[in-house]
Amino acid sequence: MELVWQIGVFIVQAAVVFLASTLLFDGLHYLLHRWQHSPNRLLRTFSRWHWVHHKFLTPEMKIDPAYRMQNIWLHVLPEYGTSMLGTLLFFFVMPWEPVAAVAVIRTIMVIWVVWEEGMDFNHMQMDRVSGRFGLWWVGKSYHAMHHIFPNAFYSSFINIFDVIFAKGCQIEGRRFVITGASGAFGSAMKSRLERLGGIVETAKSGVDFSAGDYERMREKLERADVLILSHGAKSDDCWNANYTTFVDLIEMFRTIGKDRLTPPEVWGLGSEVELHGDMGMAELRDYSTSKRAFAVKARQYDIDPDILYRHIVPSAFTSAMGKGLMSAETAVSIALFFIRRGFTYVPVTLTTLAYWNYIRFRLLKPENAAGPDQPQAAGS
Repeated sequence: MELVWQIGVFIVQAAVVFLASTLLFDGLHYLLHRWQHSPNRLLRTFSRWHWVHHKFLTPEMKIDPAYRMQNIWLHVLPEYGTSMLGTLLFFFVMPWEPVAAVAVIRTIMVIWVVWEEGMDFNHMQMDRVSGRFGLWWVGKSYHAMHHIFPNAFYSSFINIFDVIFAKGCQIEGRRFVITGASGAFGSAMKSRLERLGGIVETAKSGVDFSAGDYERMREKLERADVLILSHGAKSDDCWNANYTTFVDLIEMFRTIGKDRLTPPEVWGLGSEVELHGDMGMAELRDYSTSKRAFAVKARQYDIDPDILYRHIVPSAFTSAMGKGLMSAETAVSIALFFIRRGFTYVPVTLTTLAYWNYIRFRLLKPENAAGPDQPQAAGS
């Protein structure tokens, strides 16, 4: 039993060393980008060294062999040295064994990368970035987003830095199309994205699209990087407003973006009604049915590699539909707090119901999603 305890303590200590030294490196990584325009010549030099790495693996996710050796000398080996320095500092505060183990692991890793001429699991050519990447573990698709958007996605192994410093989603310079922008949530989202440097177009239900008629949306979606669906209805024509048009616009956007390097990104507005249903109230029945049906489809998009889907689940907020627990501006601020940190399930709540709904959302069976001609399945 004592041996098991000692092994457990060793593993925890080694994990702490690895995570802390990685976080230190990710902080330096961020500074290397910031130093690009530093008045200090030495800092600009360090930044130029790092940018060789971005020339080696280009924003198009292609390897440029002309930079292979420069990448090793000016990026791979300095990265190893920085990470080792961060690791060895723990000799002053921890037993030497876990620190030495992490140092050995880092050394093996760098030998492998040098042997592969700068390529590893997170640095390889790809024709298409998957829309599926986890929040905490940095895989090849997540890191690919850093090469495509160099001012975001800084984390290297464990996604701690981006979560802490809100670098898990690129907004500045990207093109957004927002439906329901005349409503409370949509208008607040438009204003906030524009302040963050996003380029925003709007689309109005009944004007730019309606159920079965989406051709007027094509040019806007062709220009868009991100589609934000925030239109809807609580009493009239709920099925078309909350399900049919949501699904059809996502499918149209998916088809338009099928040959892009990065998958189309969609932010869909859900509701806490996904968890509690209509609670026996007739006035909520259609709304609940349509929202719950879309939640099933949303779960399907959540696991679809061809779409980067973010599901926003807010408490009731004040809008034309009625008074809520928070203002639309507050709801948008909370949503963007999570989105900018890379979350794909986005709870916006004062009731905690959106947190509990996460469990239900993850357990939904996408293959059971109701079609537009089967609204009754959603309320089952």
